[in-house]
Amino acid sequence: MEKLIACCGLDCSVCDARNATIQNDDDLRKATAEKWQKMYNAPDITPETINCTGCRVEGVKFSHCLQCEIRKCADTKGYVTCGECPELDGCQIVAGVHKFMPEALQNLKHLN
Repeated sequence: MEKLIACCGLDCSVCDARNATIQNDDDLRKATAEKWQKMYNAPDITPETINCTGCRVEGVKFSHCLQCEIRKCADTKGYVTCGECPELDGCQIVAGVHKFMPEALQNLKHLN
């Protein structure tokens, strides 16, 4: 499976929201909503909100992806991903993602 690297380095190709959207799988939408409600203490996540084609791919975005400060920063600076930014290693905007998902940082470093 080809990776679809988001601005932050996460791999959208393994994201349940993207896969539910691409496969039009309502059971996966429901399971993802239930999992993310608990994981993120976010009762407003419902199966109907689980729709996303990926961070850097045309199409619908999950609500968080639309509001993502990391994505906004990369867009503002004209970067495709944070991997292009010379401030990546010390960046506090993307640090939270990399703290919990260190593979995202490795994805970015392998892009260049």
